Amino acid sequence: MEDEALAGIADRLYAGPLEDFIASRAAAAKEAAGQDKELAAGVRALPKPSVAAWAVNMLARQRPDVLNGLAGLGARMRTAQGSLDAAALRELGRERRTLLAAAVDTARAVAQEQGRAISDAMATDVEETLRALTADEGAASAVTSGRLLKVLSADGVNAVDLDGAVALPALLPAVASPPPVPRPAPQPAPRTEAKKRTTAERAPQPKPAKPRLEAVRQTPRPVSPPALERAKAALAQAQTEEAETARLAAELQDQAEEARAAISALQQETAGLRERLRAAEEELDRARKQLSATSAEAKQAARAADKAGRTAMLAQERVLRLGS
Repeated sequence: MEDEALAGIADRLYAGPLEDFIASRAAAAKEAAGQDKELAAGVRALPKPSVAAWAVNMLARQRPDVLNGLAGLGARMRTAQGSLDAAALRELGRERRTLLAAAVDTARAVAQEQGRAISDAMATDVEETLRALTADEGAASAVTSGRLLKVLSADGVNAVDLDGAVALPALLPAVASPPPVPRPAPQPAPRTEAKKRTTAERAPQPKPAKPRLEAVRQTPRPVSPPALERAKAALAQAQTEEAETARLAAELQDQAEEARAAISALQQETAGLRERLRAAEEELDRARKQLSATSAEAKQAARAADKAGRTAMLAQERVLRLGS
């Protein structure tokens, strides 16, 4: 299967109206099946995006300058964060709020042009996704691809989770790893001068606690490495199962929508066939009535013709007798 061919079909599907996605995907898969079975399977596997993701895709397709501006702002914010420039980060944060508000308004307008209104809840999802674009280079690549499938979210610390977030993730441009953020060097603890004590001050003092024993008492026991590794493995497995379940649920939802679309088309076709059948039955009934009337007239005409023939024969015999 050619990646470019699949990417071209995906771009056309994700650039179209959301309500036509299932029918358009089925038509594209059917067309591809005549040439490449693997390509057809790849087309059928393309998931339908959420409404908020579709709105962001429309923004990427029709107003890429808006997303490019946000991506550029995100790059400047990461640079300022790497250099620990607090003043620049504050200024860029104010600029981001302004750009995000304008971008959400633009997304609403673009969606409205496609005949779909964006609710306040969906607008919040769109804003959260665009905020993730500015926070993470991988999220920026996914959003600007125009093949986004679900809402993205950034916590400002961890990388944005892109699992199942974009169609054909293998075709996204590679993202370079961010440079490590410099950490300030630890400062040495100030030294305290020993206090001079006089002989008169040498009174009995309580026995000091042993520092090492006290540290052991106050410091929580670390989790053993094997238990931590098992916990991490269990977490990874649970996350994998969750993602697989979500993917399966999305596929089943798509199949259900395809079935509903097929049922709707068959219902329309059945209604048309029923109308044609009703018209044909009416035409058949008229033809039968006409045949019955014509048959009766034909029998009557045959009897009249027979009577006229007998009358003519008698007249001919009379003429012959009179002539002789």
